[in-house]
Amino acid sequence: MNRNDQKGPLKGTEKLLAVMARLRDTEKGCPWDVAQDFATITKYTLEEVYEVVEAIERQDMAALKEELGDLLFQIVFYAQIGTDKKLFSFDEIADAAAEKMIERHPHVFEDKKLDDHAALMKMWEGDKQAKRDAKTVAQGGTPSALDDVAHALPAVTRAVKLQSRAARVGFEWTDIKDIFAKLDEEIAELKEVVAERQTKKEPLDLELVDRLTEELGDVMFVVANLGRKLRVDPEYALRTTNRKFEKRFHSIEGTLAQQGKKPQDVGLDELVAMWNTVRKAGVK
Repeated sequence: MNRNDQKGPLKGTEKLLAVMARLRDTEKGCPWDVAQDFATITKYTLEEVYEVVEAIERQDMAALKEELGDLLFQIVFYAQIGTDKKLFSFDEIADAAAEKMIERHPHVFEDKKLDDHAALMKMWEGDKQAKRDAKTVAQGGTPSALDDVAHALPAVTRAVKLQSRAARVGFEWTDIKDIFAKLDEEIAELKEVVAERQTKKEPLDLELVDRLTEELGDVMFVVANLGRKLRVDPEYALRTTNRKFEKRFHSIEGTLAQQGKKPQDVGLDELVAMWNTVRKAGVK
């Protein structure tokens, strides 16, 4: 993109769209950008989404501004590929999103009134489910409450979504004690397979590995359901614990470094003792 070719300096969205168009130019663009398609850039999109989330959780607004720009660039990239393939444009994407939001907010853009947030969510979810049902029928299938729960979601997040969809049609425990009982049941089943695993000689047979995988997955699925019932996002809860673990372990490494040591130079008992000291100190 030659700035001298423009009548005036481009700014904002127009500038970003022009940059993307130049990058994808088959004669003057970047060979890497030209070679990309929808499938090849999805991994970068996922990375950018997680970096946005991380900036928010760190409350780093400077980083958030930058990461949101990177994420917006991903959308523009998809739009340019769509334009190149004569499928859709950035304006069509933006217009469709605006129309969807207008349709989903009749209490804002029309005269329809809703009593409270619960009524809004009921209307919203009912509208989305009706559209999912119509799509499934058009494709010759039987509508399901679980339709269109994206497979690319993180496993814990997808588990919560599946459970939430099932709960809307009555498939959920009303008493949290039942979830704890189910968790105890699944842990007991996992322990049984672990005990069997300990009696086996290496290498493990694939059937036992499959059973361990299944039982561990069952435990995690119930834990996700417990988080949903407690109205705590289990994905966020685990990210929080991951950060806490990092800080505490870094603290242990720092203390050992001052002694000229590394974690592998001391025994587990000493590491556990140091961990407990850091924990009691309130490191989070």
